[in-house]
Amino acid sequence: MAAPRDQAARVIRSEPDKAEGEAAHDAANLSEQLRTHVAEETRRAPSHAPGQAPAQTPAGAPAADAAAPKSGARKKFVMIGVVGLLALAAASYGVYYVFAGRFYVSTDDAYVRANNTMLGARVAGHVTAILPGDNTVVRKGDTVFRIDDGDYRIAVDAARTKIATQQATIDRIGRQVTALESAVAQAKAQLASTEAALKRAGLDFERQQALSTKGFASRATFEVSEAGRDQGLAAVKSAQAAYDASRDNVEVTRAQQAEARAQLAELQTSLAKAERDLDFTYVRAPVDGTFSNRLVNTGDFVQAGQRLGNLVPLNDVFIDANYKETQLKRIRPGQPVTIKVDAYGFRKFKGVVDSISPAAGSVFTLLPPDNATGNFTKIVQRLPVRIRVPKDVAAQNLLRAGMSVYTTVDTREGAADADSEADLDASPMVHPK
Repeated sequence: MAAPRDQAARVIRSEPDKAEGEAAHDAANLSEQLRTHVAEETRRAPSHAPGQAPAQTPAGAPAADAAAPKSGARKKFVMIGVVGLLALAAASYGVYYVFAGRFYVSTDDAYVRANNTMLGARVAGHVTAILPGDNTVVRKGDTVFRIDDGDYRIAVDAARTKIATQQATIDRIGRQVTALESAVAQAKAQLASTEAALKRAGLDFERQQALSTKGFASRATFEVSEAGRDQGLAAVKSAQAAYDASRDNVEVTRAQQAEARAQLAELQTSLAKAERDLDFTYVRAPVDGTFSNRLVNTGDFVQAGQRLGNLVPLNDVFIDANYKETQLKRIRPGQPVTIKVDAYGFRKFKGVVDSISPAAGSVFTLLPPDNATGNFTKIVQRLPVRIRVPKDVAAQNLLRAGMSVYTTVDTREGAADADSEADLDASPMVHPK
């Protein structure tokens, strides 16, 4: 009697697989009730001490002899009931597995993840203030750290002073250009005057030349008119050169002004950098999240690029479930997922398969394994499956990065091609949605 009862207890105590779903849970409850019933019947039956013979029944006690067959019949009935219920549970589970259970793919190698933001210093200096407390929520744009900004304010003021000086230089050169343009106008007028004098001297020379040829003018008068003409030509050339020089001076001065403007733009860039460095003394939150993992304290000196703390966006968490490669046959993006969080017991919520990693985790390690060297032992690999968490669930901020979860993917939809016997290189290719 003890051997069948122990065997039944071992069968009943076998923990239902988590992938069986609600039907397996009901079978476990039924088995627990049966085990309680068997224990109650065993307690009611007469017990014997180990190694001790059963008590002798007096010859004149027919009631005890009549009770023995009834007790045996009762135990037989109980065992038949237990076996029947177990058979019924096995049959119900078989029906459930055929129609639903075999389509659920589960794993407990799953964790809550978040795109953690590492806050870093963009400039060097002493930390003067840490505004939020540890593990507090901050909003995008809120100041988290303040760095001493004295030197950076001085740099901004110096850059602004240089810009003002350079602007004054540009204004001065502009006035020089105006003055030189007036000189150009004067040289142009002088050139016109000399050209008029040359014209008059030329006419006088022609007249004296005609009179000298006819003998009506002296040679001296002719030579004076000729010299006047030559002087007029020289004066015109001189005035032309002065005019050209004045005009070139204007162009040179304008080029100097353009150079000064370029230097002004360079100084404005320096000012922008100085203002940017000054703004970097305020380390602000780039996204909404929870501030944690503070690595510095007030008064510490930090270098540019040094890590200061973490910002975890709990409103945008997701789940990475590491399924075995043998479980990925029917998993497709878009399939519904049931998620159980270890921290919250039996609470469940729905998710959606977002994507499947293009490679196993071993491929992305610092030193990936090389199975071509040494002895080879085949190990089933796992690939991360990204699962989206509903926004309303994530907004409750109950899911924390690193929490363990249990995920079950319902593969009944979107995996019709998983049962295909076609070759992978057959045409056309079979692609998931």
